[in-house]
Amino acid sequence: MKSFIVVMGVSGCGKTTIAKGLSETLGGTYLEGDSFHTLEAKAKMAGGTPLTDEDRWPWFDQMITAAHVELSSGRISVLSCSALKESYRHYLFHSFEDPRLIYLEGSFELIKSRIDEREHEYMTSALLKSQFDTVEEPKNAPNVLKLSVQSSPSTLIRSICDWL
Repeated sequence: MKSFIVVMGVSGCGKTTIAKGLSETLGGTYLEGDSFHTLEAKAKMAGGTPLTDEDRWPWFDQMITAAHVELSSGRISVLSCSALKESYRHYLFHSFEDPRLIYLEGSFELIKSRIDEREHEYMTSALLKSQFDTVEEPKNAPNVLKLSVQSSPSTLIRSICDWL
């Protein structure tokens, strides 16, 4: 299988854990969406200001390029990225054949409690409300899998592998 897989959801839903574990299980390459943000974007978010769409397009371009590099080398590419809006996902996927999307969903209260328990370079629970306000749940489609974050990471990864 040569594929581009995006694990999406709001901050704190477990994207990194699931995408890393999935890439290891599949023998693919893990791409951490946060690592593609500019220093300016990270500073903006650390200051409590959500990014605008204009802030995001160059970020998406870098992730797309990195995924194509991996795919051209014959490796599965697994990206963790919030991809909150349908327009973002369309932009991310437009140049890929048969991309896959895994949406990790959970309640505001559960995810906020997870964020409050962790340390992150710039994302705190103060920005979580804006992410829940922004998220556009993906429509049901053959290339979309929706999973509850209440399940354990190993259960989620197993479910994804069965689906793939």
